[in-house]
Amino acid sequence: MEDLIPNAKELVGTFGITIVVSIVILIVGRIMAGILSSIVKRMLTRSKVEETLVKFAGNLTYYFLIAFVVLAAIANLGVQTTSFIAVLGAAGLAIGLALQGSLSNFASGVLLIMFRPFKVGDYVEAAGTAGVIEDLQIFTTTLKTPDNKKVIIPNSNITGGTITNYSANETRRVDLTAGIGYGDDIDKAKAALNEVLASDERILKDPEWTVAVVEMGDSSVNFVVRPWVKTADYWGVYFDITEAIKKRFDADGISIPFPQRDVHVYEHKD
Repeated sequence: MEDLIPNAKELVGTFGITIVVSIVILIVGRIMAGILSSIVKRMLTRSKVEETLVKFAGNLTYYFLIAFVVLAAIANLGVQTTSFIAVLGAAGLAIGLALQGSLSNFASGVLLIMFRPFKVGDYVEAAGTAGVIEDLQIFTTTLKTPDNKKVIIPNSNITGGTITNYSANETRRVDLTAGIGYGDDIDKAKAALNEVLASDERILKDPEWTVAVVEMGDSSVNFVVRPWVKTADYWGVYFDITEAIKKRFDADGISIPFPQRDVHVYEHKD
């Protein structure tokens, strides 16, 4: 009994030191995790990475380091961490299989944020929907359609298909077709089209616009009218030039023919 007390004191002292060391590992490790997380955020911010990805990368770094610190503290107490890591790995695998759709959206969100095929405010067509990007999150992207509907698209649907960004470039070409009758003067019509384009200040001089005969159709001779404009002016120019061409053709007596067919009737005498 007399030998038991000193042994107990020695055991408590040794185990107490181990606990203190483990607590120190947790405290210092948490501080270092916060410092390293901040460093990662500053580096990404300086590289002009999207803010959403900066926060995500910083948080991911922090929690990964915290997990490592906790395992180190547990190992310092003499607990075997091999089985513990195996259990965590199995649990992670099970969760991953259960949430594979969400993880796919998550991975796609990271790719969208990293490579930035579009940004908030761009007009895009993706996953069969066209609209203005309102919000880009890790799992979903929100669009506002021209008729003011809110559409939320899973990110994996966006990265799995074609993305058309109409706002990516500063300029766009407006493609119009204008038809005249076969009896009308082509040179007169071409001059009228050029004057219509020249009268609109929104149409750019460089690149130069195109007015040319493209087709002799069933009922009309068709011109392509292709002016270049700033992206923000696209629809305004599209609508206004279409109206201006109709009014100018009316004023100059140039016909815009309706589709027509020649029908020949033959009489058969019995």
